[in-house]
Amino acid sequence: MKTMPNSIALIPARGGSERVPLKNIRRLFGHPLIAYSIAAARRAGIFSRIIVSTDSAKIAEIASYYGAETPFLRPVEFASSFSPDIEWIKHAFSMIEEKYECFSIIRPTSPFRTPETILRAWKQFLAVPEADSLRAVELCKQHPGKMWELDGDLMRPLLDQSHLEVAWHAGQYQALPKVYVQNSALEIAWTRVVYQYNSREGKNVTPFMTKDFEGFSIDYEEDWERAENLVASQRAVLPMVEQEPYV
Repeated sequence: MKTMPNSIALIPARGGSERVPLKNIRRLFGHPLIAYSIAAARRAGIFSRIIVSTDSAKIAEIASYYGAETPFLRPVEFASSFSPDIEWIKHAFSMIEEKYECFSIIRPTSPFRTPETILRAWKQFLAVPEADSLRAVELCKQHPGKMWELDGDLMRPLLDQSHLEVAWHAGQYQALPKVYVQNSALEIAWTRVVYQYNSREGKNVTPFMTKDFEGFSIDYEEDWERAENLVASQRAVLPMVEQEPYV
């Protein structure tokens, strides 16, 4: 790996999760969900600081117990379900005196992302000098070529396919162009893009292909049940957490 730039890990953890209430601190095999992302970031050994951005004092307390920093609470106006990421990212940087060349977003909702995942992503990111950022993606299982928009009593394809001899929605999945969907495993970016483009990704994004369950995200109650089953069946492994379970 090339010389690591000075980097910081940012872990977003709102207190107001709606689809899975309190999911960031709900226990998954003994530890709160957020503990696994903190552990993965710590064990990667490449971040100068690991900071949790949360509007919840309880989440901040638990994150601190597991080794992350919580030097501030996120303002409520940056913590709604409609708040764009760029708001809490800029707020976090405004609350930190030190300057960092790069940052990585490591979301608690992806518990099967490992330290090795993070290191593999950084190696790829540094190997693409023209990239403003890197984002985790995986092959799309539900192809957008087979998606529709409602139009009154009718519907039309989400993507224009009038130029095709055989419409994508009428073809076999294997014959369609490969399309990738982003997942929550991780993102990496040069800090300059936040201010240059007022975004977290900039213009040039390099794809990071996740493997196995690295990109698995807990967004709904059924996802939680599946995560438990994956661990119980040893099909997926959680990052090792050094601390005793938070009480």
